[in-house]
Amino acid sequence: MTDGSRSMTYAGAGVDISAGNALVEAIKPLAGATMRPGAEGGLGGFGGLFDLKACGYEDPLLVAANDGVGTKVLLAIATGMHDAIGIDLVAMSVNDLVVQGAEALFFLDYFATGRLDVKDAAAVVAGIAEGCKQAGCALIGGETAEMPGMYAPGHYDLAGFAVGAVERGNVLPRTRAMREGDLLIGLASSGPHSNGYSLIRRIVEHSGLKWTDEAPFSPGKSLGAALLEPTRIYVRQLLAALRGADCGVRALAHITGGGFVENIPRVLPAHLTARVDLSALPIPPVFGWLKRMGNVETGEMLRTFNCGCGMVAVVAREAAPAFMDVMAGQGESTFILGDLEARRGEPVVFTGQAEFGA
Repeated sequence: MTDGSRSMTYAGAGVDISAGNALVEAIKPLAGATMRPGAEGGLGGFGGLFDLKACGYEDPLLVAANDGVGTKVLLAIATGMHDAIGIDLVAMSVNDLVVQGAEALFFLDYFATGRLDVKDAAAVVAGIAEGCKQAGCALIGGETAEMPGMYAPGHYDLAGFAVGAVERGNVLPRTRAMREGDLLIGLASSGPHSNGYSLIRRIVEHSGLKWTDEAPFSPGKSLGAALLEPTRIYVRQLLAALRGADCGVRALAHITGGGFVENIPRVLPAHLTARVDLSALPIPPVFGWLKRMGNVETGEMLRTFNCGCGMVAVVAREAAPAFMDVMAGQGESTFILGDLEARRGEPVVFTGQAEFGA
């Protein structure tokens, strides 16, 4: 460095440590509102602590899951609506825990951007905190990475990490217990959740609509707001069924990327097939619009989207009424989607016709 040259700083290189500190202070109350038995301390340490003994488990297994929200984050960026995408982030991991019978205990997030906007980042974390409250887990830590040159201006990406616990004898799926005649019971979704958004964005571009235009499938809402409807979190509801009266739950399948075709087989034994009645699906209008506007074939819809069913439970036929009663008491809308039969070919077969609307 020659004499008289300006001294370089980290802030001058694009990383504002003060902004990062301001974000931590802004989100401390949000994280504090998610505390639950077992959560220790607060944000700001080198790691988050959790006391598993305080949760009352006797012989627990830990279950871990991580995920992101895919290109749905680009929609949040394009619309400037950052307050719900954090719910999606939590949902994608905690829903993967409960399908193994696990209670979500704590969550950590990773927020990466080129230049930190404290207001937008705080809005994202507020959504994460809300998702944690819905799931009953504690937000005990995370990481904010400011990386100039890695992201376009105003852009960011998210990742989430959840840890849960389940008693050793309560792990799902119970493949040995599954029988021909067991029912498939669907839990309604709120829309596309966090899957298929690369296709969704392409369809919207083809439609010529702007994000601020009224959604053709949701009067009174902008297209952007309607497509940012957050992923349903099914944790508390399903735990009520798993822990309460015998609801005969053999397995749970989270319907995410890959739709019915990829996700249901993940919980089935090799000798059984899931027979799915497409006419039983309560398909929300958003999927009909996407299908028509994108000229998407039905098979592609079923492989890409949840088509109105965000979770599938495999339940003993005789216990189905009890399971559905518990779900109704938790405010969940359920429907009988099909049953299990002896496998003669593919692990999932479809009957009936899906009604995507006119």
